[in-house]
Order: sequence, then C-alpha cells, then structure tokens
Amino acid sequence: MKKIYSLVIVLALLPFGQVTAQDDPAERYAVNDTIEDFGLFTGDDILNLSLRFDMNTYRRKKPKDEYMDAIMTYHISKDDSVNKNIRLKTRGEFRNGYCAYPPIVLNFKKTEFEKEDLDKIGKIKVVTHCMTGNEDYLFREYLVYKLYNVLTDTSFRVRLVNMTYINTAKESKPVSTYAFFIEPLDLLAKRIDAMPVEVPSLNQKNIIPEMMDRMAIFNYMIGNTDWSVPGQHNCKVLTDSHSAQPNLGLIVPYDFDYCGFVNAGYAVPVEGLGIESVRQRIYQGVCRDDVIFMKSLQEFAAKKEAFYNVISEFQYLDERAKKDMTRFLDEFFSMFDKRNSILYSLKNSCKEF
Repeated sequence: MKKIYSLVIVLALLPFGQVTAQDDPAERYAVNDTIEDFGLFTGDDILNLSLRFDMNTYRRKKPKDEYMDAIMTYHISKDDSVNKNIRLKTRGEFRNGYCAYPPIVLNFKKTEFEKEDLDKIGKIKVVTHCMTGNEDYLFREYLVYKLYNVLTDTSFRVRLVNMTYINTAKESKPVSTYAFFIEPLDLLAKRIDAMPVEVPSLNQKNIIPEMMDRMAIFNYMIGNTDWSVPGQHNCKVLTDSHSAQPNLGLIVPYDFDYCGFVNAGYAVPVEGLGIESVRQRIYQGVCRDDVIFMKSLQEFAAKKEAFYNVISEFQYLDERAKKDMTRFLDEFFSMFDKRNSILYSLKNSCKEF
C-alpha cells in the first residue's frame, strides 16, 4: 500500500485575456472588490452570478481541451456587482456530448479576488442545467450532495447559483437558470486534513471499511450504480496520516446524475448488473458480517429524519418532485423491518474480494 501515498498533481498555469462583452446592467453598475469574505462553501443562500463568454462556441464545439475567455460577475445587489476575468471550458463525458448546456470548469488562476477562500481556488466545477427546462434534475443532484453531507464531513460541499449566461458572440437574450458549484478536491482535502491520491489499482479493500460501507450503502439508497473504486470512477480517494488506519484510504463520492433519486431521462444502469432501470437498487459494496452491516445501517436509520428534512426544506422544487424523492427513500427505509429485509438485500449482491 505504499503506492497510496503517491500524489499526482498537474496544474497548468494559463494566461488570461480580456473579453469584449455586450453592454448589460451588470457592466454598467460594476465596482471592484466590495464584497467581504465569500464563504463559498459555508453558506446555503443562493449566489447570483453572470458569465459572459462566447456561448456559440460553448454550445456548438463544447471545448474540453481549450479554455475560453470569460467574465464572471457577482451580483451583490441590484445596483452593485464585481467583475473578474476568468477562463472556462466544458467537462464531463456523457453530459458533455448530450447536454445543450454541458457542465463547466471555471479557471480562477491568476485571478485575484482578494478574498481568502476564493484566492485558494484554482479551478472549480460547475454543474449546469443540461437542457432548458431540466432544472428539476439539477436540483435533485444538488440534494444528493446535501444528503451525503448529512452523513459525513468527508464529502463534497456544494453551493447553489442563480446563473445568467450572456452571449458575447451575438446579440441575444441572456439565459437565466440555475447551476451549482462543487467544492474543489484540494479544498476538501485541506478541510479534512487529508491528501488526494491517484492509484488506479485500488479496490474497495484498500478503503477504511466503515467509510467504504457508508458510501456503498448510500449509493444503494439513492439507486446509483455508476461508480467504481478502481480508476476512481465517480469517487475520489484520499489518505490521512493521522488516521487510526493510515494504510487505508478515505473515499468521497460525486457525480450522481445517473442515480434513481435524480431519475434523469437519459440515465441507464450500468450494464451487466441484471437491472433494467436506475430506480432498481442493487448493492455493489463489500460483503460483511451481519453485525458489521447492521452497525453501518444504524447510521442511516439515525439520519432518516435529517434526510427527509433536506428534501422538505428545499424551496426550489415543487411538491410533486419532493413526493417522488420521498417515496424513493421510503422504499429504502421500508426494508428496515422486523425481518431486516435490508440486510438480505445487501448480502444478496455484495462483492467478495
């Protein structure tokens, strides 16, 4: 396990350019550096941002390899805003090709915000609304991150954004919708005092057992099969030298658009699992003794009310969507019965190593 301490960091220092943007209210009222500490991932109030860039190229070519110049505007109030020159490009696999508005990575390098938390960010992932009218999927995926936050601090924090896209390539009506930021891995690592590692040969046995079981059961709860420890597919591994088990890794899941809880129209289960829909659950974690499984499951039972509160207290989804998500969680918790049906379900498809 000596390999787990190897860290692969590749940071490209890229030059920044100025964007010529069409006139808009944010430009007319822009001022410089009037905001206090951003608190990007410590608050839940929605941020109001604008991105001005060549949307024609973004939507037509979906550039993953080359950055585009952009201006990000933070709207403090109706008449007060801050502009910053940044760069952006598209990211992702399926969504990059499928979505009219593919996910984005913002590059803040060489951009001085004069705010301690923002100045520590080099790049940040943005989850977009994919298609016009698809905000429901975006909100659901955002809530999945919030559900995992309920279980553990070893999780990616997210921040909801009211985003306006302004096309600098032609005169057109701005697109106002929603998006959310995902906490960068290096910020998460610093927050939990750990170090990211990239070792493709890792498997579930190389992860701290209680963390591995927590993530696997969580993915089972939300109906997610689109993950794998080898290759770190939709999960990140870190190491903590202060841990009681320093030779084992920590694990953090992300990218939940293929799960049954989100229930995106394009989502399909991973092939070869014997299920036909993402609304069908199948456990993909390590096989454990009954006592160990029950201890992990008790954590979920104890957080049941908190899970439901995450859904019920979210104001940007209608009641029909909330009922659908609540019913999906009901199916999971209904197996916590006198016969421990949940235990049988986990053991029926768990993996032996």
